[in-house]
Amino acid sequence: MNLPNKLTVLRVIMIPFFVVFMLFDISGAPDKWIALAIFCVASFTDLLDGKIARKYNLVTNFGKFMDPLADKLLVCTAMICLVSMNKLNVIVVIIIIAREFIISGFRLVASDSGIVIAASYWGKFKTVSQMAMIIVLIADLGDVFAVIGTVLVWVSLILTIISLIDYVAKNKQVLTQGGM
Repeated sequence: MNLPNKLTVLRVIMIPFFVVFMLFDISGAPDKWIALAIFCVASFTDLLDGKIARKYNLVTNFGKFMDPLADKLLVCTAMICLVSMNKLNVIVVIIIIAREFIISGFRLVASDSGIVIAASYWGKFKTVSQMAMIIVLIADLGDVFAVIGTVLVWVSLILTIISLIDYVAKNKQVLTQGGM
């Protein structure tokens, strides 16, 4: 297993530890900061694994499948934790998770037709905005950060919808050729 794939697996392994520190009172006040650190490190591995894989030509089928799945698991898990802590509206999370299921299904149909749907810039912007939103909401520094958190929730939601429309519009042939 190459380094990018190990980083992807590490990201998945970090998720339960993140959940424990987010939802359970392990060490009191430091819990949120430990959870935040875990989330930041896990998010950084997302950036790092892709850069390493492309730079050193270490792209694998495992990585193509697991990297986006690991990202979705990390981000969706964090958002669900934030909902349970009343820091994020459940409707926002439902829309974001629904988009992830739709795009995953869309990619699956496309792959059956031999079409590879690469990540778009809108999708990358969406992921970065969601990760930034999660970081700000976990940090919960109040005042100006509360406003920044609210803005990031809306930006994430808007980019989620735009990226969905972008994927479908650019790959509408999948709907006609993919047997749908």
